[in-house]
Order: sequence, then C-alpha cells, then structure tokens
Amino acid sequence: MDLNNLVQQIDSLESEPPFELWNPPNCGNIDMVIKSDGTWWYMGTPINRMKLVKLFANVLIKENSKYFLKTPAEKIGITVEDAPFVIIDWQTISTNNGDAIEVTSNLGHKAIVSEQHPITVNTSNPEQPKLYVQLHRGLTAKVHRNVYYQWINISQEKVIDGLTHLGITSAKHFYSLGVSE
Repeated sequence: MDLNNLVQQIDSLESEPPFELWNPPNCGNIDMVIKSDGTWWYMGTPINRMKLVKLFANVLIKENSKYFLKTPAEKIGITVEDAPFVIIDWQTISTNNGDAIEVTSNLGHKAIVSEQHPITVNTSNPEQPKLYVQLHRGLTAKVHRNVYYQWINISQEKVIDGLTHLGITSAKHFYSLGVSE
C-alpha cells in the first residue's frame, strides 16, 4: 500500500465520492488510526496537516462496523478507536421546523440535529454516558464534553416510559441526553 498513491487517488475526486459505483478490491489494512479525541495517526505519528486529514475523511466509509478508506482503485481498512469525528461546536438556527441545533465537527462537517442526523446516547458506562451525532454516510461524531455540558445547561426534563430524561429539542424533536436521577 503506497500512501502517496492513495493521496493522489483521493485528491483527484470531486466533492462527495460516488461510493455506490465503486467496487474496488480490499487491499488489507494500513497502520492508520483515528484516536478517540479525533486526531488521525499514521504509523504511530499524528497527521498534522489538516488538508491531508480532510482528504482522507472524504473517502472514509463504514461497512459492517469496520472502517475503510475507499477509492475507485482500492479499499483499505483503518482503525477507529471510538468515532471518526468529534462535535466541537454548535449553534441554534431557525428552520422550517422551528429552532434547530446545528453542530460542527472537528473537521468542519455541519449537520442539523434531526431525524436524519439524530443524537444517540451510549450508556455502557452509566456514570459517563457518551453522546454521538449521526453525520454523513452513516459516520458518527462523538459529542465533546464541553458541548455536552453546554447542552445540559439548556436541557429540559421529559418523562419517557416512566423515566425522567434530560434532553434538548431540535427541529421539534426531543433528544435525550440521558436519564435524570
């Protein structure tokens, strides 16, 4: 696997790749890791060039719970420790469905929290639930702790199935941030 060749393939793509038209061979795995803090590493070294990270993120896909960089010529497995992106900012905007929350990832992806881009909660550790937002192509972004606390500050209580949830409303839909005690 030649990293320079992969960069050239990705760089030649225009906007959103037509993944559904590509059926490249699986070329194995590469020593690339997206850490739980959203940083990208190659062969044990952080990739500090944001343009290069965004280039790789443009061809990142998830298939059967595994992550790949997919181009017309090859599909290469990478490791993702938690989620490939991190929600680092948000704002309230007006939409046709009322006020909504627009989130921004560490790589500049924007999404409006909605049925298409819902918030989900992982409660495998009840002491510290983790929030995620579904982004493009089924990829998720972990909500940064600062954003989580900001949302808790504006949250409202709602009883769902007999449990009191703290949550936020976006585009007329309530999203639970976790069960209140």
